[in-house]
Amino acid sequence: MFKIGFGLLKINTLIILAVRINMQFEKVNSYIQQVLKTEISPFLVYHSLAHTLGVLDASIEIAKEENITNENDLIILKTAAIFHDCGFINVYDHEVEEEACLIAKRVLPGYEYSADQIEQICKLILKTKIPQQPETQLEKILCDADLNYLGDNDYEIISNRLFLELNSNGKNISEKEWLELQIDFLERHHFWTNSCIVRNEQKKQEHLSRLKNFVLV
Repeated sequence: MFKIGFGLLKINTLIILAVRINMQFEKVNSYIQQVLKTEISPFLVYHSLAHTLGVLDASIEIAKEENITNENDLIILKTAAIFHDCGFINVYDHEVEEEACLIAKRVLPGYEYSADQIEQICKLILKTKIPQQPETQLEKILCDADLNYLGDNDYEIISNRLFLELNSNGKNISEKEWLELQIDFLERHHFWTNSCIVRNEQKKQEHLSRLKNFVLV
């Protein structure tokens, strides 16, 4: 009887903990979405709120496919996803991920995130820096979520947004230069999670082949 009662108590405690940390995330998610909506430059047509929400959705989907079930891991992943590009509020050309971590370290304690959680979140954010070099499973998931579009049907649309954004911020890249940059980037890139390798790699290679055909025309 005592063992059964203790078991139920443990289950109830885990449920309460899961509810609490999910409430933490929902509150900070609402906050950071509002910040991105009002403070990020309208010239950032790629690194926009829509991109952040897309990375969040992709992170959740990939985590499910990769059988990530630990609630704390999922909260760390999702929080890193919504903060990973918030550094663009203050900087553009350099140390965007570092700036995002500074913002996360300033904001997250107010939403009852622990020092350990914040440290893990920042490690994930820093791993999205190009070239990506993720090590842990959560890092691989976030990196694949961030560049999920490379193996998606919307690749051309999203790639054009990045082209427009870069030129709007003084890069002066010609269409020919952009084509060469994209070919080089796709050739160097690879997905990290098994689920993205299976689902996205073939489509990415199709995009690469199409771009190379443009060069030959």
